[in-house]
Amino acid sequence: MKQLLKSAAGGLLVAAAFTCGTAAAVNLTVTHWADGMYGAPFAVAVEKGYFKEAGVDVTGFITSQGGGTTVRNAMASEIPYGEVALSAAIAAVKQGVKLTIVHGGVISLADNFWVAMKDSPLKSIEDLAGKRVGYSSPKSVTDMVSTIALTNRKLLDKVERKTVGSLSSAFTALREGGVDAIYMTEPIYSREKENLKIVFRSADEIPHMTQTVGVVRRDYLKAHPETIKAIIEGRRKGVDYLMAHPDEGGDILARHYKMDPAITKAAIQNIISVKGTYWSPGKFDYEGMDTMLKGLELVKAIEPGAFNWKDVVDESQLPADQRSQ
Repeated sequence: MKQLLKSAAGGLLVAAAFTCGTAAAVNLTVTHWADGMYGAPFAVAVEKGYFKEAGVDVTGFITSQGGGTTVRNAMASEIPYGEVALSAAIAAVKQGVKLTIVHGGVISLADNFWVAMKDSPLKSIEDLAGKRVGYSSPKSVTDMVSTIALTNRKLLDKVERKTVGSLSSAFTALREGGVDAIYMTEPIYSREKENLKIVFRSADEIPHMTQTVGVVRRDYLKAHPETIKAIIEGRRKGVDYLMAHPDEGGDILARHYKMDPAITKAAIQNIISVKGTYWSPGKFDYEGMDTMLKGLELVKAIEPGAFNWKDVVDESQLPADQRSQ
C-alpha cells in the first residue's frame, strides 16, 4: 500500500511539473510589434486570455524591424515560433534554415498605401507619371509592390523611383519635396493622416499578397506540436474577436502599443474597410504566397528557381476548417 501511495504521489508530481512547464510565461516573436498591424490579434489574444485557455501562457513579445532579424529571433527563442514576413521566411529557407510554415498571418496589403502631402494634386496611381516615388530600399517589399503596381499600369518607365529608407526618413523626404509620393503603413498613416492624402492603395493594385506567416523551428514542431496548435488557436480567437469588436480591439491594441486609441481604432477601421481578408484566422492563401514569391524574384531579392510550398508548409496544426485540403 505504501508503495502504491508513493507511486501515485510521484505521478502527481510529474503531472504537476508538466502542467507548470506548459503554463510557464513565455514571449513570442511578432514582426513589427508595436509599430505594425500584424500584432493586433496577438494583443487581443493575450488580453482576453485566449493563449492561456489554449494551453500556453503568452505574456509578452519579442520584435524587430522585420526581415531576417525577426526570423533569427524566433528560431533562438524559448518557443522558436514567430509571425514573420513571408519574404524573410522564404529567404531563410533558401539559406538552409530548418523552419516550417504553420499558419497564414496577414494575407493582404490593406495596411499599405502610397501617399502625398495633403495639398498635392496627385489623386491616383495614373497621376504618378513624371513624378518621383519613394520606396524603402532595393529588394524590399516596397520595391516589389511599387514595381508590380507601376508595371501593371504600364507606368514603370514613366516614374522616377527613389530609395528613401525608413518611414520617418520617407516622411521627411516627402515634406521637404525630395519626392512626390511615398509608401506608408498603418498605424502610422492614421497618426499622420491630417497631413496626407492617399494616392493609391496597394491592395487595389495587388489584391492577393501574403505579408506574414507563422513559422516554427522544425525540430520543435516535431517535439511539441501541441504548443504550436495552442498558439494558432489563441491567435485565431484573437482574430475572430478583433473582427467582431473592432473598436474594443482598437482600445486593446492602443494599450499594448502605447498609442492613442483614436489612432489604433482608425487604423483597424481603415484595414477592415478594404475588400478581402487581412488577418487570416490561420488559413493559407497560396495565390498570395505565390505573388510574394514571384515579386521577390522580380526585384532580385531571391534567386529564381523551383520552390515547392509542400516542402516547407505543414497544415496539421490548423483547425480543420482552416486547412486547404
